[in-house]
Amino acid sequence: MSHPPAAARALLASALSVTALLATAGCSVEDEPRPRWFSASASAASPAVEQPAGPGAALTEAQARAALITEADLGEPWGPTRGARTWRDGLLKATTEDGECQRLLDALYTEELFGVPQGPHATSAFDDAETDAQVRYQVAAHPPADVDRTLEWLKSLPGRCGQFTASTTRGGVQGVEVRDLPLPPLGDARQALRVTLAGETEEGELTYLTMDLAAVRVGEEAIVLTHGGLDEVYAEVTQQAVELGTQQLVEIGRQGRAQI
Repeated sequence: MSHPPAAARALLASALSVTALLATAGCSVEDEPRPRWFSASASAASPAVEQPAGPGAALTEAQARAALITEADLGEPWGPTRGARTWRDGLLKATTEDGECQRLLDALYTEELFGVPQGPHATSAFDDAETDAQVRYQVAAHPPADVDRTLEWLKSLPGRCGQFTASTTRGGVQGVEVRDLPLPPLGDARQALRVTLAGETEEGELTYLTMDLAAVRVGEEAIVLTHGGLDEVYAEVTQQAVELGTQQLVEIGRQGRAQI
């Protein structure tokens, strides 16, 4: 659930106290690419291009698509995405001085936590018509050792980046808070975070963006889910979507091995 305005303003006040430090940061993300699905249409899944699995990958592209969650899995009021939200560029595209915290912001913005997939992969994205929240779900083949290292890095972030400040490309300052988000015992390895960004518009209106980031490794494949919005972002949706998706991925993998 969203924090009350008082809590958001307290986080923002902490951010504004170090605005001068951010003003000296020379890096910018203006030229970074937008997420791959930025122009997503009502058909949210990746193109149906069949290709053999890469070395060591258990799933084909078709199997990865079959392992995606759907709007039926999420239930009402979720439906196919209408495209990336304006808050992605306005609030999530931001810079900070700490390199590890910057890496987290970049991963949230690009939604490529484990880098660009080198093998079979598929993506779906959905919008909540009532709260304007958005879910993006990806299944992709990645080297297990690389995935596990990234999951360990995610696990360290509540301690390393528990609270920090970030500057948006429009010059606004946001207070950022990073917390652990519990997941059921899924797959071979897993980690989730809840990231909140509190700031103000030029008109002085409070903005409060909540982003859940969850990842699970199942053998040679990895699931990445982001769930964000300016209104209610329910942790239960994140947890249940990842749990259902992991179950589907395990079953698809089991069926694939049975056919060999």
